[in-house]
Amino acid sequence: MGSMMRRSGLVAAGVMALVGYASADRDDGMTFFVTSTGPGNGANLGGLEGADRHCQSLAEAVGAGNRTWRAYLSTQASAFDDPNFVDAHDRIGAGPWRNAKGVVIARDIGELHSAYNNLNQGTALDEKGRPVNGRAETPNKHDILTGSRPDGTSFPGAPFPDMTCGNWTNGGIDGSAMLGHHDRAGPVDASWATSWNSAHPSRGCDQQALRSTGGDGLFYCFAVESSRRRR
Repeated sequence: MGSMMRRSGLVAAGVMALVGYASADRDDGMTFFVTSTGPGNGANLGGLEGADRHCQSLAEAVGAGNRTWRAYLSTQASAFDDPNFVDAHDRIGAGPWRNAKGVVIARDIGELHSAYNNLNQGTALDEKGRPVNGRAETPNKHDILTGSRPDGTSFPGAPFPDMTCGNWTNGGIDGSAMLGHHDRAGPVDASWATSWNSAHPSRGCDQQALRSTGGDGLFYCFAVESSRRRR
């Protein structure tokens, strides 16, 4: 009897130790947000590097600068057969991703790019934990810059049209960028209209053009890694 009680005690202690270890190693901090503001020059974000810096700067302002932040943006090659392009889904790590309230957006890349992600107006918050205006609000800011296809990959280069506003260096009236709808709402009930990352192209690349289609030059930011690593 005494031996059984000792074994039970050892098992219980082991379980408690594992629970304590898991709790100590758990990290539920913010790993996803929609930018509260863009750099202010339309879709000219200073390329991927400038967009990443903007994500990092916004994160640092709310105490989340211990992570490496990346913008969810694709780039296009200069020609159809040119391999020099970047897919957004390759830039953002493996997940899981949580908003500023700790709500899980997606557990991994597969779920993020599936019908089962949890990205919508109620969860696609900015870095301060605030909702971003949707299609039914004024001003409408639901158009989010992505330059991506639904699976998070880039569009082919020329002769295909510009879908990244010159790889995020063009803030003029010409060109266009593929946009997603963070609120999953559109003018019709169709898959493209409710896509978070590939709904329709913009009318141009300057701030006025982005606003005219229901946006404000905002984009998604994802944390690639944390300074607090799992063992």
